[in-house]
Amino acid sequence: MSIWNRIVRGVGGALDGPLGALLGGIAEQAADTLRNIAGEFSGEGGDGGDGTRQIAFTIGVIALGAKMAKADGQVTRDEVEAFKQVFKISPEDMKSVSRVFNLARKDVAGFEAYAGQIAELFEPASQVLEDLLHGLFQIAKADQVVHPAELEYLGKVAEIFGFDGAGFSRIRAYHLGPDLADPYTIMGLEADADDEEVKRTWRALIQANHPDRAIAGGLPQEFVDLATEKLATINDAYDRICRQRGIS
Repeated sequence: MSIWNRIVRGVGGALDGPLGALLGGIAEQAADTLRNIAGEFSGEGGDGGDGTRQIAFTIGVIALGAKMAKADGQVTRDEVEAFKQVFKISPEDMKSVSRVFNLARKDVAGFEAYAGQIAELFEPASQVLEDLLHGLFQIAKADQVVHPAELEYLGKVAEIFGFDGAGFSRIRAYHLGPDLADPYTIMGLEADADDEEVKRTWRALIQANHPDRAIAGGLPQEFVDLATEKLATINDAYDRICRQRGIS
């Protein structure tokens, strides 16, 4: 059973705050979907701490994705399609996820409330929160233009997640493309860093962003894929610096 159907089956009673309220509303609206889901929910982490944490995180992803898609005043088809692609929604789950997305988009709760509750699940500026920001960036740039309002939204979410200005600039640089992004910004380095610091930082980033960490944390496959993309971007930035400096 996918994470999306697990959400609709509901562990709503285990969540509080704006995410719990959102999940409760989804479960009520999705009664017909519940009747169509065959079998019992078992063998996928149960509804204990880890399962509830994953579901809370995923609900938060949908809510922030919906709020961000609306940040520039309108939700475009490109943004909705990007959400589907980034989070790999199967056809059988589409109806349920659309309900989550639309309810979150129309909900009166501000995105700050959702971001704040997600932030409480992890350490400030943790790798998981960075992965989520990368996913939101993917949606923001889906229509080929990142609107200033979307950048402001992403910056505020990053701040709530515990990232400072330099950290947000580094994350933003990932999404400028390998030919445009400054490799030092991508790696969070100053251009005058010595070769040993470059190598040390690269090793630390590889360890922190390895997809195995997402797998070990029980995150959905889409976040493993995002980590894989980030790892490739880090390696590309490191290779470019090495070529510039003649580091072997």
